[in-house]
Amino acid sequence: MFRPISGVAMPFQKVQPEKLSTSVVRQIELLILRGILRPGERLPSERELSERLGVSRPSLRDAVAELQERGLLATRPGAGIYVADVLGSAFSDALVRLFAAHEEAVFDYISFRRDMEGLAAERAARLATDTDLRVIGTVFARMEAAHAKRNPADEARLDADFHLAIIEASHNVIMLHMMRSMYQLLREGVFYNRSVMFRQRTTRSDLLDQHRAINDALQARDPSAARAAVVAHLDYVERALSDQQRARRNEAVARQRFEHEQGRQA
Repeated sequence: MFRPISGVAMPFQKVQPEKLSTSVVRQIELLILRGILRPGERLPSERELSERLGVSRPSLRDAVAELQERGLLATRPGAGIYVADVLGSAFSDALVRLFAAHEEAVFDYISFRRDMEGLAAERAARLATDTDLRVIGTVFARMEAAHAKRNPADEARLDADFHLAIIEASHNVIMLHMMRSMYQLLREGVFYNRSVMFRQRTTRSDLLDQHRAINDALQARDPSAARAAVVAHLDYVERALSDQQRARRNEAVARQRFEHEQGRQA
């Protein structure tokens, strides 16, 4: 018969009841971590939020105060409580300016996206829930609608939403937050102006077909086809941007020649 060894300390401690505010903190932390609550998103009013969580307002205030100290929530006077811009610290302002000033950063960015998003698409084809795939399919349907309306701005915005939906469906929170920060810079035109690529009819049609191939592979839950479709899409983007840069350089040279010839004839 087994008997405990007398005099030996056992690694157990009395269970302490958890404060309600601690439970609230943990729940909101997980919503931010999983990308459900997004930077800049406004939380419900104090009354509504306390009712949804089933806690008193004092407990909610304690939780909000703790989350503010951790830099996850921010209060705007007269406007309410917001999720803090937790993505803003991903790159320093100096580094963002450096990216914007040098064209080589564009192609390194595309190369990085090709690796990360290819992996994300592969993971999403294996790990996405049916709801994840419905979200991706819905965003693609909106892309088709924007294409039919010849609305390049909406198409460009939905392009980013489509790729981020795939990242979300890969269910890797580190990749999610990292790529959200990268896409925020892309939306701001730091790497390249996405809308420029949607102005030419042939380019827009090609891009839509590429996104259709990605969506089809994901809906079929084919990891290798999903990755290949993402790689083919970003290879196309890389070539298109390279062609645009070459055309700008050629035009600059042509204008110099033209101005020089005009000066000779004067």
